[in-house]
Amino acid sequence: MRSVMMLALLLAWGANAAEPEVPGWNEYQAGHLAAARIAFWQAAERGDRVAAFDLAMMDWKGEAGAVDKARAVYWLKRSAEQGLDRAQHALGLLAERGDGLPKSLAEATRWFALAARQGYLPAQIDLATQYFLGRGAPQDDRLAAYWYEEAAKQGDAGAQYLIASMYEHGQGVKRDIPAAIRWYARAGAQGDAAARAKALDLAKRESARRAQNASSGSLR
Repeated sequence: MRSVMMLALLLAWGANAAEPEVPGWNEYQAGHLAAARIAFWQAAERGDRVAAFDLAMMDWKGEAGAVDKARAVYWLKRSAEQGLDRAQHALGLLAERGDGLPKSLAEATRWFALAARQGYLPAQIDLATQYFLGRGAPQDDRLAAYWYEEAAKQGDAGAQYLIASMYEHGQGVKRDIPAAIRWYARAGAQGDAAARAKALDLAKRESARRAQNASSGSLR
């Protein structure tokens, strides 16, 4: 379900993710899809990786022509091989689902990793999950924690909750209650009520523990 939702979001985004300077952008925005597709194609042939991505999205959705997944994947690969993070992530999602590409969780992990290393937030979350579940990669709590924390630093509330839990339980990281409280609090500040409750509960217990330790020390 996660990958289906992520792919739907990506495809809904489509060509309007292009930078304004990409040829075809203005035409696409104006609804002149045939002209936009020609401009994207011409730019993609010249090596414009964003135009190649936008062309892939148009082919995938059947804008200005029939749906053509094989051609969409071709342009996605052209874009990804030139280093566009969102194209790499999209290929990872397709490989994960076996949609337009042979199903391969290992290949999905490879594409997620390429995009994650560039700081692409959705890929960081997906890569962390691959390691967390041991899906398409060896199960590795340490690497899962690393990538969840990278995503958390970028403000993703779900990743903030997960890395907080990992710090709370010492899973993949050294147990660190103050760090857990900080991450729960940051997720809570974004509206996650469960995270806010966890932050308050942990802070209360940590305060009580410190008070007890101080009291025990003063009695010696």
